[in-house]
Amino acid sequence: MSQVFVQVAPSGQTQSEMAKSLQHVRNIGIMAHIDAGKTTVTERVLFFAGRTYKIGEVHEGTAVMDYLVEEQQRGITITSAATTFPWRDHAVNLIDTPGHVDFTIEVERSLRVLDGAVAVFCGVGGVEAQSETVWHQADRYRVPRLCFVNKLDRTGADFDRVVREIRERLLGHPVVLQLPIGEGETFQGQVDLITRTAYFYEPAEIGSTGPIPPEMADEVELFRHELIERAAECDDALMEKYLAEEEIDAEAIIAALRKGTVANKIQPLLCGSALKHMGIQLLLDAVVDYLPSPLEVGAIAGHETLRSDKVIRRKPDPDEPFSALVFKVVSDQHGDLHFIRIYSGHLGGGTRVLNSTQDKKENISRIWEMHAQRRIKRDEAVAGDIVAVVGLKHSLTGDTLCDTRHPIVLERLEFPEPVITMSIEPRSSADKERLVDALNTLRREDPSFRFRYDSDTGQTTISGMGELHLEIIRNKLIRDLSVDVRVGRPSVAYKETVLGQAQAEGRFIHQTGGRGMFAVVTLRVEACKPATGQPPITFEDATHGGVIPREFVASVEQGVRDAAGSGPLAGYPMLNVKATLLDGKHHPVDSNDIAFQHAAALGFNQAVKDATPVFLEPIMRLAVSTPEEFLGAVTGDLQARRAEIHQMETRGRYRVLLAEVPLAEMFGYSTQLRSLTQGRGTYTLEPAAYAPAPAQVAEQILRYV
Repeated sequence: MSQVFVQVAPSGQTQSEMAKSLQHVRNIGIMAHIDAGKTTVTERVLFFAGRTYKIGEVHEGTAVMDYLVEEQQRGITITSAATTFPWRDHAVNLIDTPGHVDFTIEVERSLRVLDGAVAVFCGVGGVEAQSETVWHQADRYRVPRLCFVNKLDRTGADFDRVVREIRERLLGHPVVLQLPIGEGETFQGQVDLITRTAYFYEPAEIGSTGPIPPEMADEVELFRHELIERAAECDDALMEKYLAEEEIDAEAIIAALRKGTVANKIQPLLCGSALKHMGIQLLLDAVVDYLPSPLEVGAIAGHETLRSDKVIRRKPDPDEPFSALVFKVVSDQHGDLHFIRIYSGHLGGGTRVLNSTQDKKENISRIWEMHAQRRIKRDEAVAGDIVAVVGLKHSLTGDTLCDTRHPIVLERLEFPEPVITMSIEPRSSADKERLVDALNTLRREDPSFRFRYDSDTGQTTISGMGELHLEIIRNKLIRDLSVDVRVGRPSVAYKETVLGQAQAEGRFIHQTGGRGMFAVVTLRVEACKPATGQPPITFEDATHGGVIPREFVASVEQGVRDAAGSGPLAGYPMLNVKATLLDGKHHPVDSNDIAFQHAAALGFNQAVKDATPVFLEPIMRLAVSTPEEFLGAVTGDLQARRAEIHQMETRGRYRVLLAEVPLAEMFGYSTQLRSLTQGRGTYTLEPAAYAPAPAQVAEQILRYV
């Protein structure tokens, strides 16, 4: 790749010149519902940018960004992949994310470090279930975005409906920059409303320009007028010209739209068909024209230490102290590969850095620029770069790396709770020894995956976001990590919580003649809804270190969290519980960390038993698409599964039901839906929340346990 498109400073280049070059960097992601065409868009982008010489196809298993065996076999994206390419003298760092709900953590951690995103929508499916999820994830991280309505060449495509759904269902603010010329089989190209130029793609796939079709002239002027109105709302100078009815040039419109996009007030909307190469170059132009550079995103905020309230800001400037966030870990036979986003300063190979989240020092041995699975060695990386590094021993997803002399802790990532569980056991004693190491490796890679060993039953269970997620985990264990395992049938990952409030004392007093063990704590337990990003168990010290030494308060908290890992009803982990330390006693000689951990666990367990413990079951958001003639049968079946249907939409000859349903009722649903709809129905599931289980469900859980 040409040196001009990487961020390594040539000999003699000053730091200020490097900062100026940040204006020509774009860090973007592609996000969408499964099968909306994200990876196909990415493959065309890489081809037209000159990054690849041959276009890979998802359905043929040859897509550059889908390089895992599982991805090639299934034709879906499972893990996010990064690449860098040039466009119009800009360097674009791009991450292609999965669309399947089981791998939503990949979208979450990618959006956390990106400056902009392209939301892809299917011209036929429109706004679908996972479209909503990724859109709200982008809202949470305040990521500016473009919209690209794809697959307009397919029968049933409806551009106007997709735009309407973005406004109504996503509460977005799309600004139409292009109008499609035809739809479905008649789709030929698009009209650029800013320049009043028509683009056609037959017979040449790279496109050609021509006059606007006469029948579209009035529609183009109407939409262009609306476009200028929306642009004027984002820029005062343009508003003055608009009100004075002065002539407005294309550059002024683009500048105003850019200002509105960076401020997250609007989302420019484009259209095309990635499979037929239609609209991709215009999409790339829009990425450069409208999405922000690292300089426009501004300073990143963090705290001085993990427990400090002091806010520190770091500007995207190579002269600032180094700071970066680890957002992905990939296990490799030569050492873990850590993907990082650098927010400030610069980093060279052989640098020693501080993991401020864990308060441990780490060494960076090598820096790589990634092109899917291919690596390109870098001597240095600077603010704004997304690179992979080798040499970190302790760092995990969500950890902050920074200058050892200037610590900062950036906001951590929020990981979803698993909703489905399977038992797992090795087939041989040799596999048994390797299983725990292999599971720890997978846990480092995927924070949404959990595993647990039950010392009472000797059983190991794995938990994840869905059946496909756990199937991929099993295949990785066998194929990539060479651990042969058997897995049980999937079961629901229930949790436990409390509905009421109770108080209890925990006493751990042992005298053995010599030095003994002494700790007494009084705890109050109550229901609590933790804030976003906070752990499921909240701990508060109401004594403020007044009755027991402050160093033992941390031991009490650790004892509470350990006890919360196994609830009183059936041993499921607890959620949404607050434990408050009210009182305690200590001995100047016999008190220690272990004693207070045991006392806290005893007090917590007793208080939970007295605070009306209940089971929590995972509730899923469900979207079912069915031909209209099967609507009654599908609705009846859903009601039998305890589903609450919230909304019904019409999409051509299909009806789409939006509902919430307990996960426990959805095993085997794909077979049942095919039977009810003669194989024409489809559905998607994604986690919504945990809710108290009804009495009859609680009885079934206890019988099963």
